Amino acid sequence: MHFSRREFLGVSIGAAAPGIFQAAALAAPGSNQPGGKQTILVIVQLAGGNDGLNTVIPFRDPGYAAARAVLKPDLSQVRKINEDVGFYPTAAGFSELLQQNQLALLQGVGYPQPNRSHFESMDIWHKATAATTQTYGWLGRTAPLLGTAGTALQIGTDPAPLCLKGPTGPAPALNSLADYQLKVAEKGDDPAKRKVIEQLAVSTKETETGSLRDLLRKSALQSYRSAASLRRVNQSYDTPVNYPAKPLARQLKLIAQLIDADVSERIYFTSLGGFDTHADQPKSHPELLAELSTSLSAFHADLKHHGHDQRVVALTFSEFGRRVQENGSKGTDHGAAGPVFLTGGKVKAGVHGAHPSLTDLDDGDLKFHTDFRSIYATLLDDWLGVSSREILGEAFPKLPVWS
Repeated sequence: MHFSRREFLGVSIGAAAPGIFQAAALAAPGSNQPGGKQTILVIVQLAGGNDGLNTVIPFRDPGYAAARAVLKPDLSQVRKINEDVGFYPTAAGFSELLQQNQLALLQGVGYPQPNRSHFESMDIWHKATAATTQTYGWLGRTAPLLGTAGTALQIGTDPAPLCLKGPTGPAPALNSLADYQLKVAEKGDDPAKRKVIEQLAVSTKETETGSLRDLLRKSALQSYRSAASLRRVNQSYDTPVNYPAKPLARQLKLIAQLIDADVSERIYFTSLGGFDTHADQPKSHPELLAELSTSLSAFHADLKHHGHDQRVVALTFSEFGRRVQENGSKGTDHGAAGPVFLTGGKVKAGVHGAHPSLTDLDDGDLKFHTDFRSIYATLLDDWLGVSSREILGEAFPKLPVWS
């Protein structure tokens, strides 16, 4: 079969969903992971600054009730983690994960000289440094070292996160399986062009192996196969797990489907907003905790059902916590240290680190004792198999979070 370079490029680029072809994000099902690693990292960002003190409650500390006269729940309803701290009553999913030995609670997480600006603090978490000279995210710097093109994927419609930005630009974004379909014409599917793509599989001569033409051929064919695979997943994916009817749950279910489809991604990012609770916090924060915890619980139950529970870890973080003292608007203002969660079948379940003091404060905020980059270092070295020193620029102590 003969076709021009213009025809080939027009067909191959049109065959891929926008943004995903350029990054070669999805590989053919069954492709080997670099270095034999099959581990996957899922990032769940809590945008706005989650009130960690009303997420993990030091219910026995009299300082909590004194500082949270309005915001404290009925302390008899707190979901106990141990004799000192417990989850907010609506965080039922966290209790379920803990009972199943799938939740590690890391307390007092932050960084030196905390920044209370949403944008600047989030940038610090995303870049893993406060240096303005760094323009790439920590996962954007990590992805190329995993050995495959396009090893990170954003799930959802939020703006591209800085943490996934790397030398080749932001990571591809996906909001639904319907976003990733074979679109070879502006209106509908053109059978003739589809046939061209199928015939590319056998059209390359031996002398063309390794050429630009061969690379484009393989990329187009890879996109075609992946799209076909994901269409089958969309039609046949079966799970007994009842996900809550919430946006985060839909995004996590999509990630579970992609993992079960054996696509090449090893890093996924999604986000839940609404945590900037300066006023009327009791109206929103309990519902957010319910959505977060039940969505994560359903996600991990789904992974376990499909046999992936031992290869997936989810990191849940926020750019900062809230101040200890509630404000006069039934809310909380920007703070510093807060809890971070690691969930999955391989984590060492339970509490890691002491809850920060409610009396020894940093300008009214909880003091951190665990640098968030130690969490990153642990995930990079032990989970993704990438040198944390190379990514973070220095060595940070790793944490004993594995079972």
